[in-house]
Amino acid sequence: MALAGSTLTAAPAPPTNRYVDSNVCAGCHAEMARNYLQTGMGRSFFRPSAASTVETHTSNNQFYHSLSDTHYSMDQRGGTYYQRRWQIGFDGKEANVEELTIDYVLGSGDHARSYLHKTMRGTLIELPLGWYAEQGGGWGMSPGFDSRRPATRRLVPYECVFCHNGYPQIPANRAPGAEPVFSGELPQGIDCQRCHGPGGRHVAIAGGPGATPEQIRSSIVNPARLSPKQRLDLCFQCHLETTSTAFPALIRRFNRRPFSFVPGEPLDAFELSFDHAPGTGHDDKFEIVGSSAYRLRKSRCFRESKGALTCDTCHDPHRIPRGDGAVRHYSQVCRQCHANAFNELVSRGAHPTAGDCVTCHMPKRRTEDVVHVVMTDHLIQRRPPSRDLLAGLAEHHPTEAEEYHGEVVPYDPPALPRSGPDALYLALAQVSMQNNLRAGVVELDRLLAAQQPPEAEWYIQLGNAWLSSGEPRKAAAASERAVRLKPQSVRALQALAQAFRASGDVSRAGEVLRRAIQIAPSDASSWYQLATLSSGSGRLTEALEQLEKAIKLDLDLPGAYTTMAAIRAAARQSDAAQDALREALRIDPYDAAAWDLAGRALAEKGQFPESLYNFQKANYYRPNFAPYLYEYGVALSSAGKLERAQEMADAALKADPNLAEAHVLRGRLLVQKRQLPEAATEYREAIGLRPDFARVRLDLASVLAAQGDMEQAVEQLREALKSNDPETARLAVDALRRLGRR
Repeated sequence: MALAGSTLTAAPAPPTNRYVDSNVCAGCHAEMARNYLQTGMGRSFFRPSAASTVETHTSNNQFYHSLSDTHYSMDQRGGTYYQRRWQIGFDGKEANVEELTIDYVLGSGDHARSYLHKTMRGTLIELPLGWYAEQGGGWGMSPGFDSRRPATRRLVPYECVFCHNGYPQIPANRAPGAEPVFSGELPQGIDCQRCHGPGGRHVAIAGGPGATPEQIRSSIVNPARLSPKQRLDLCFQCHLETTSTAFPALIRRFNRRPFSFVPGEPLDAFELSFDHAPGTGHDDKFEIVGSSAYRLRKSRCFRESKGALTCDTCHDPHRIPRGDGAVRHYSQVCRQCHANAFNELVSRGAHPTAGDCVTCHMPKRRTEDVVHVVMTDHLIQRRPPSRDLLAGLAEHHPTEAEEYHGEVVPYDPPALPRSGPDALYLALAQVSMQNNLRAGVVELDRLLAAQQPPEAEWYIQLGNAWLSSGEPRKAAAASERAVRLKPQSVRALQALAQAFRASGDVSRAGEVLRRAIQIAPSDASSWYQLATLSSGSGRLTEALEQLEKAIKLDLDLPGAYTTMAAIRAAARQSDAAQDALREALRIDPYDAAAWDLAGRALAEKGQFPESLYNFQKANYYRPNFAPYLYEYGVALSSAGKLERAQEMADAALKADPNLAEAHVLRGRLLVQKRQLPEAATEYREAIGLRPDFARVRLDLASVLAAQGDMEQAVEQLREALKSNDPETARLAVDALRRLGRR
């Protein structure tokens, strides 16, 4: 409940009603407001302060994450809270240091807390280190961060704030998929109007002269007067999520703004819910949000109650019982229906006499997605499972191949028509996260052609799906339709540019991006995409100018400094490239591309110990990536570590047998071992993969000549003469002259 002076400006509401500062609510409902502030919802989002802190920032405030080789500390100075991150560098000193303010805390602390930093652009970044209440409380990586490469710029979406807070101010006309920007100060906590609706009319009538009790009551939503389905929808707006994995669990309708759900309306008028297909191995999933409503709906008690069992059958949202009082309360609720059965079983000695129903029939269980949290399982079971439900779990980060690939089915509502507007959302669910891409993109294309909806977002999504399917020309056609429907849409233009680029039409991609920049010159991503186009076309000076504009607009732009370092290195600006790399690794010390680029730069200077250290980092943060293994092998070879270089060449080819450069490296290492026939085989493999690889023909000619095969050597040298590279052609001429063939 936002009772700390928050000013609320809501998403669309009728002009005769509006959202108000919830302190106004507390003026008349003081006791209820005080009780509500003790609930998890009332403490769900706030600015950090001594009064709201259950964790410590002055002692036991450091944490080492071994998987990413990163140190963290939580600090407090002068009333401001910070999260600091660093690593130990090659020289044994602190490196890649970053300290960000903790501007908001997300989570009551009953189970966990995450920490948020607000950027200069108004976005929220979730910080990697979190706090968990388990075992008396302690630090741990927040959900999704316990990996080799924890995200350092994970933006908090509107959907997350929707369920953890009141109604923040956001820019007008924010398109679906746009960067989540918050204007001004955010409210602190879920407030009264989340369940009671906008309070402006209620406050005006209650404070005006001559209002009757019925007029006052009818001017605000009272959930007790709603139907069971409407009351469930109130809870489901935040407590119903089928999964937190890479899956379209919720899709908000394109005609609805992020915070526009109003209590009393059907939830499916605001968003649609989807689930894994039954029988695909996901029927018993237990995740932190799904532990309540999703699991409750699987219960026989719920199904056979015919709507009578709702969340508020057990829970009073204004007051949460605790301890022995909670045991008595929830057990009494169970006995409203099961008293006779309970008494009969006890009389026959078939049931314990203890009055704690929940411990056995709704046992606590460790959530699969937030592995440091234990929650009550709301699947009401006759007998608890025999396995250890509290056993420790490791956070799992599935590869793309391990993610769910199959049909996405409607969940709430449980069925959607195969024709009409809702059929579009069903098709969109198949492709939006590529779970059922192959079938879904064809169906979405067919439905859009038949229905031709007016929203550009449909065609942006279709374009993305075609691009993911390897069909850039179809993606371009869909994105062009989006641009025709909404010519000023920067998102549509960026999608069109991406499709043109994927189809090889770099010129048109650049034209489209320049048009996007004319519409929104402060959009950093358009400048960045244009810079990468310019760089790929060899226009390095132009690329640097565009990239500097992008970085100036967004200091946290992912990958921007690494790209700048690569461009400056190509332009032989080594010192400036090193500066860019330091900044890249400060922002993201897990950027394998930055480590690889740093390794190459150091190898060129002959600083092999530090170079090899950087290559080790690159290959740790992105394992089994053939180009980085190859670059590491080249550096090892130059450093004289030939056996290790051979191992890296072999590993690179195992990861990608078609990497021609790795065949060349292995060939050169075999030459040094005097294994000439084997070396010739590797060089031929490289030429077969890249016939234009003229330099390799020089190597192959040398090996063939050393084996006495002069005719084949001359043939390779004459092919090398055709190279567009003058140096390669010159070397071929010199070799032919030495062989007496020129």
